[in-house]
Amino acid sequence: MLVVMDIAGTPAFRCSGALIAPKVVLTAGHCAGEPGEFSGMRVFTESDVENGNNNYPFAGPNTVEAVKWQAHPLFTERAFFLHDVGVIVLSKAVRLAADQYGQLPTQDQLDVLKPSSATVFTAVGYGLQRINPVFIEAEKVRMFAEPHLIQINTPGFTGDFSLLLSNNASTGGTCFGDSGGPNYLGSSSVMAAVTSFGLNGTCGGTGGVFRLDRKNVLDFVEQFLR
Repeated sequence: MLVVMDIAGTPAFRCSGALIAPKVVLTAGHCAGEPGEFSGMRVFTESDVENGNNNYPFAGPNTVEAVKWQAHPLFTERAFFLHDVGVIVLSKAVRLAADQYGQLPTQDQLDVLKPSSATVFTAVGYGLQRINPVFIEAEKVRMFAEPHLIQINTPGFTGDFSLLLSNNASTGGTCFGDSGGPNYLGSSSVMAAVTSFGLNGTCGGTGGVFRLDRKNVLDFVEQFLR
């Protein structure tokens, strides 16, 4: 899903997200925002929004308006990376095959993972495809990459709430606009994390994702699935 957020009725920002139920999109906390930050939201369901049948960034064919959006109750913009998960509730259902909805991980499922080029994730989003000081390629097309795990459960920067994944030209990575997009565990439908932050302005080196397997995160998300 491509997510557009409005401020005072005007489209202002875009993120990515993934359906975990017909009316429930999982995204980053900074895409849901603090209470009152955004005046409206809609999702675009096509994989190619750039050339699709829609009225981007406004409502149109192949869009669904949101009726509610909420970040983790402890989320703040000032320290967004600590609780960077959010949920968007849609006004109508988006029907997919059962195995196409993202699945939540079990509690602490990621703790057994080790940093390795063999510990691979599938990152999906509508973000920039290429960026350097003089050129930006930013077609609104759903793409995927296969980054590997660089850092987990490290005191300080990532703590037990974030992972650092690779960002490079060979296996791809995430960039602006991918925020909130899913990072699946391997080739499974288990959403290990949502894209949260980058470490530099050209999206190189490493990218940070907010993990979804902590109890406080699962408790927050699961209330929208009842």
